[in-house]
Amino acid sequence: MSDAQFAVLATLKMHGPHTLGELAERERVSAPSMNRTVNCLEEGGYVARRPHDTDGRQVLVGLTGSGRETVLADRDRRDAWLARRLRDLTPDERAVLRRAAPILQ
Repeated sequence: MSDAQFAVLATLKMHGPHTLGELAERERVSAPSMNRTVNCLEEGGYVARRPHDTDGRQVLVGLTGSGRETVLADRDRRDAWLARRLRDLTPDERAVLRRAAPILQ
């Protein structure tokens, strides 16, 4: 899965269903590019389209169960990687990270 495809899944997980235009704007890509991305995700079973609740001209894109599982599995994998890396740090290195955290926020 490409980074762009995963970014769409993560957006949908965090913010719920979006129209193609909203996704394109959020990800700063063209509508045709987002349509291609969503088509690939839909073919893979990660997202599904449904009619908009109030605007019959619009279509909403939302996660499927498989899409949600994919995002959660990736988050778990990343969390485990970070935990391993943090465990290997010295106390002084951890202190530096604690001081840097406000800057990073």
